[in-house]
Amino acid sequence: MTYIQQKITKGKVLIAEPFMLDPNFKRGVVLLCEHEKEGSIGFILNKSLDMQINELIADFPKFESTVYYGGPVQKDTIHYIHNVGQLLDDSTQVCPGVYWGGDFEKLKFLVESQLVEPKNIRFFIGYSGWSEGQLDGEMELGSWVLGDMDANYLFKNKPQTLWKKVLQNKGNTFSVIAQMPDGVSFN
Repeated sequence: MTYIQQKITKGKVLIAEPFMLDPNFKRGVVLLCEHEKEGSIGFILNKSLDMQINELIADFPKFESTVYYGGPVQKDTIHYIHNVGQLLDDSTQVCPGVYWGGDFEKLKFLVESQLVEPKNIRFFIGYSGWSEGQLDGEMELGSWVLGDMDANYLFKNKPQTLWKKVLQNKGNTFSVIAQMPDGVSFN
């Protein structure tokens, strides 16, 4: 299936092709949270950082939640994706069971009240962004494989095995690609 036959939409995942060299996206799985004519915004789901949210936000309630690298754009911003959109005002539904953002003060209240637990949310530093036509160009070059998002990718899978899992779930040739070891070279 060529990229033209696949419709890029919010709620899809971009799976880095196995030979992508860009260290920001190597073996990355990016959830597209916004895809409009003017551009796209997403977050890399499988690149955890060695820090907790409390290290970044001084007045955040005590919360054992690892922070992830969302992408190379605006690395001085914090974003969050969660599964509690029905509780968190102003959340944007990305796909079934997955929400982006929402009222930050209310989030802190929900965390303090233990209505939001680490298993319900993931925090990101920065985001991945594409200007108008840029993502289409990258798809045309074969940099990405487009896949369907499943809330379990975010809330139930280990980040270090996500790239492989998403490709395996696509089936066929992608299952074979998923078995390729990292760092393969053809001399």
